[in-house]
Amino acid sequence: MAKRSAPEVNAGSMADIAFLLLIFFLVTTTIETDSGLSRKLPPLDDTEQEDVIIKEKNIFQLTVNKNNDLLLATGGEEKVIEIKDLRTAAVNFLDNGGGVGKDACKNCQGSKNPSSSDNFDKAIISLQNDRATKYDVYIAVQNEILAAYNQLRNREFKKAYPNLDMNFVEADRKYSDPRTSSSEKESLKEKLESIKIMVPQKFSEAEPKKSN
Repeated sequence: MAKRSAPEVNAGSMADIAFLLLIFFLVTTTIETDSGLSRKLPPLDDTEQEDVIIKEKNIFQLTVNKNNDLLLATGGEEKVIEIKDLRTAAVNFLDNGGGVGKDACKNCQGSKNPSSSDNFDKAIISLQNDRATKYDVYIAVQNEILAAYNQLRNREFKKAYPNLDMNFVEADRKYSDPRTSSSEKESLKEKLESIKIMVPQKFSEAEPKKSN
C-alpha cells in the first residue's frame, strides 16, 4: 500500500496574522504613565539672600501627622480639620483681605479679618508631612490646596476677561493644547500670567518629619 504524504500547511499568511495581532495589542493595551505634582523650583542662586520677615497671620500652616490627621494652625490657633473642608478653609484664608494701607487687597472678597492674611501676595500656605503619612492622603491634601488657588484664579480670570467665556483652568488647558494657534497662545499667555501675578501660588513644603 502506497504511503500517503502529509498535507502541507500553508504558512504564507502567518506573517499577516502576526502583524494584525501586533496592531491589535498596540491599540488596545493601556500604557501607564507616571504623573507628578506640578512644581516650579526656584533658580539656583549662590548669592546670599536676605531673611524675609513673615507675619504669623499670613501663614496657613498645615501638618499631616503619622495617623494621617490634618492639623491647621492659623491666626494663633491650631485645630484638626477634614480634607473635605480644606479647600474652603484655604480659600477663606487666601481671600481674607485683612490688610490696610499699602497691604490692602482690592480684589479680595473675604471677611477682612485683621488676624488673618493681608492679601493674595502675602498669604502663604505651608505644608509639612510625617514620613509615615499615607501617599493618598498626601496627594489629596496637595490637590485641595491647588484647587483653592484655582478657584480664586478662575474667579479673577472671568472677572478680568468676561468676553472669553472661560475660566483660568480652561484657558490654561487651551493654551497647552497643540491645536491652539500661535497667535491665540500668545494672547492667552499674557492673560494667564496677569492672573498668576494677581493670585500668586505661594506654597511652601517643608521636609517631612520623622515619626517617633
